[in-house]
This record gives sequence, C-alpha cells and structure tokens, in this order.
Amino acid sequence: MTTSRLLKSSSALRGLALAGALLLPSLAQADTVNLISSDGTVDITGEFVEFTENSYVIRTPLGELRLSAERVRCEGAACPTFETEAADVVIAGSDTVGLGVMPLLMEGYAGFLDAEVTATSIGDEGKLLATMVGDGGFGDELGTYLVNSTASGDAFRALMDNTAEIGMASRRIRPDEARALRDAGAGNMVSPRNEHIVAIDSLVVITHPSNPVSRISMTDLAAIYSGQITNWNQVGGEDLPITVIDRPRDSGTRSVFKSAVYGAADIEAMPGVIVAETNNDMAALVNDDPTAIGYAGYAFQRGAKPLSLVNQCGITMTPDAFSARTEEYALQRRLYLYNREDALSEASQDFLDYVLSPEADGVIRKAGFIDLGVASRPQPLDGDRARMLLDPNADVYEGGVMREMLGQMVDYDRLSTTFRFRTGSSNLDERGAIDMERLATYLADKPEGTEVLFVGFTDDVGAFDSNRELSMQRAEQILREIQNRAGDQLSGVRMAAQGFGEIAPSACNTTDNGRAINRRVEVWVQTPR
Repeated sequence: MTTSRLLKSSSALRGLALAGALLLPSLAQADTVNLISSDGTVDITGEFVEFTENSYVIRTPLGELRLSAERVRCEGAACPTFETEAADVVIAGSDTVGLGVMPLLMEGYAGFLDAEVTATSIGDEGKLLATMVGDGGFGDELGTYLVNSTASGDAFRALMDNTAEIGMASRRIRPDEARALRDAGAGNMVSPRNEHIVAIDSLVVITHPSNPVSRISMTDLAAIYSGQITNWNQVGGEDLPITVIDRPRDSGTRSVFKSAVYGAADIEAMPGVIVAETNNDMAALVNDDPTAIGYAGYAFQRGAKPLSLVNQCGITMTPDAFSARTEEYALQRRLYLYNREDALSEASQDFLDYVLSPEADGVIRKAGFIDLGVASRPQPLDGDRARMLLDPNADVYEGGVMREMLGQMVDYDRLSTTFRFRTGSSNLDERGAIDMERLATYLADKPEGTEVLFVGFTDDVGAFDSNRELSMQRAEQILREIQNRAGDQLSGVRMAAQGFGEIAPSACNTTDNGRAINRRVEVWVQTPR
C-alpha cells in the first residue's frame, strides 16, 4: 500500500501552521468495506485490497475495482486510517458549501495556479484533503487544504477556537456569533474583509414535464404543502390528485423552502407526503409521476418542469439565474465564507481572492450554484414588468410616471447587478462592494458610446414625490461611486441617473424583507447599434 506525502508549503504559501489532516493510510488486513459517494449514487461492497495512487482497490465478484478517493469514502473496519498532523489551510462549516462547491473550487484553484490537485475523502463523511503541486504536478509542493463539511454553526465555532482559518456557511452569521468573535479579537465579522458572499443557492418548484401548469402563487403553494389544496384543477390544472413530495424535516433545503413559503409559522409535513432524501431523489420522483410537485436545488431539476412563482402582490418571479442574481426570487439563500481578521494566512487569503474573482464563476456554475457574475436581459413591451406598468387602475399622476419609465425601459437591457441599501441608511448592503467591482470590469469591456442608466427605486413608505426624490439621490450616489472607483477606465461610457420611486416593486411592501428588496438601484445599459 502506498502512503501519500505531506505537501510542503512553497514560498507562495509559506508561514502556515494550522492543525489539519495528513493522509497516512495504515496497512489493513483484507476485509469487507463499503465505498460510498457523497450523493449516494455509488455504494459498492467488497474486500479491501489496498490504497494506492489516491484510489481504493477492492475485490468484488466482478473482479478488482479501483475507485478514486476523491469521489468515494470508505466505511468498514478494514478501511485505511488517516492520522491528523498538519494541513496548511483548514476550512470548516456548512456541508452545502463544503460538499456542493468546495471540491470543484479546489480543482479550479489548482488550474488557476497551474498546479495538479489530488483530493481524498478521508475519515468520516464530509472530510476532504486536497493537495497541490505546482507546474502541473512537476514543480514545488504548494500546500494542503482540509475541508471539513458539517453545519454552518460549526464554521463560527471553528473560527472561535482557531481550528479553522475559513468558515463555510449557508446562512449569514448571527448577531450573537458575530459579537462573540468580535470580543475574541476576530474583528467585525460582517465587514467585507471578513464576510464573503460566494454564490447563490436557489430552489425551484418542479412538476412533471407534461403538467400544463406553468406558474403558481405562493399562497397556493403553501396550501398544497399544508393539505388544503389537493387537486391540480384547483390551481388551473387537470382534474388529478396532487402528489406532494417534501424533504426530511431536518433538511436545510426544506428549511429554506418552509421559511420562504410559510414565514415563521411552524408547519408540520402533511400526512401521506412522500419524502425525498436528496435533490436527485426529488427530481427522479417528480419526473416519474405526472401528478407530482416538489422542489429542488437550481442545478438538480434534471428535466422536470420549473414553475414561476407569483407573490401575494401579483408579482411574478421567474426561477432562473438572472432573477437569483438580482435577489428578486423568493426561494433562495446566499452562501458565505468567513475568516477572522486577526488570523488569516497568505495561503488562505490567496484562496479567498480566487473564490471571489470572476475566474471562479464557471466553477460555481458547474457545481450547480449561481455565481455573482453580471448578466443582461431585455425589457420588452410584452414582459411582466411592462404589463405591470400598464396598470389601467393606477392613479393618474402615478400612471404618468409609470408610462415615463416604460418609455425609457424598452430601449435598455437590464443588468443583473442591483444595488441595495441597509434599512434607514445610505450605505450599501454587504454585497454592494462585490457588485461595484464586477460592474466596473463588465462596463470596461463595452464599446465606446455605451450608455448606462442607474435607476433608483424605493419602498412605498412615505409620500410618492419624496420617494421619487430619494430614489434619484440613491441612483446618483451609485453613479458617483462607480465613477470614483473606475476612473478613466470608463471614459468611453456615458452614464446618467434616474429615479422612479415606489413604482415597479420587485416584492411586496407588506414585510420588512419585501421593502428591503424594493430599496434598490438597477443598472440599465444600451450599446451602440
């Protein structure tokens, strides 16, 4: 049996001394083991033969099989053991991030460094050791990265006791967690130096491809999952019973779904509901049953039909990447990485810089999540927004502003970049700095003569004219900030500001979260023809 070597830090990653994992498979007598993939699609039993070249070799009735340790973990007394000694970078926390995107980010980072990476699933489920060697495997050893995937709360506990340099979370840090880390000398955990939005994870409500229903209201969705609506003809479909498919009660995916659909209400699963253990199971069950409804991660639809959602105010939310990037789609969450300000090595900083750069966008998409890249979309006269602006019941004065917006809107594409402000503040939210940098880079590649319009909106709290004035001020603020940040980089781009106040809301103004979504500055762009 071969033993992998501890990777030595190169000069580019020097100065690291975190506790972690060193791969040391011990010799074991041949015996029965199970090799299992993280998604459960591989589960093979056989006699353990050896661990070599980062692969498990087992003997089965079909002969000897070799499976990469990057793809499967080994369970059983005869599996090789792994002793912990010293990894260069330790990353701990959410399994959504750790299992869902981190392995591919490691591969992408290795490519960015022109390195060769070897990733091994070690010990308990959720532990991954990645090792990198420069010059495509022929150069210096660059470092080891231990990823320990458990739960979001563990990210902040590991940062607190300094057993990890980077924490992974599928939710934002809580105030008590942030205060505890601040008091321990870690710094302001919600500053851009310590808190990093990596990607967006959207859930999509899915049905069988043959189902004629294409959209559903959030109210009807809640009624279906609580058992009040039981037939598709109650929501515009055929006269067929609805087969409801849910996720386990302790599933993080179910938690996001329940929170968006029911709010704070504690809704139990209805009797007779079918429970799907994974996203893949959910898609398979829905695709196999013309009467089924379910929900799955954005990347796991697998041919099922996605439904648009209609909120309580009649606003349609399309389940696509653009709507997720604008954060105007109800079933989504941000994925985060966190670090302490007082204990961040050069290697960890370099990795974070890569993860937050446009170079990582393709990797994030490949992993099934939605990156923070800039996308554009036309604003046609037959679109949902245009129809909303043509509301015949609108007040005459407000209707005039609506028609003014409609007249400008159709000449511009909307970018997914959308700036939002903290409640009662002129300060941007935590995503603003990321979007500002990416927008400047995006516009710098546009041809000379490109026109950009920063368009402000508000919630409906306050007087109509005052809100329009405020929306204009915020649009002008964003225009100044992008000009100051980009300098001469955007000298060939013409920029202006406009404000339309409370018209064209993206969410209901009946909740704090809805009002926060509506306090925004959109970016519209027109390129020369």
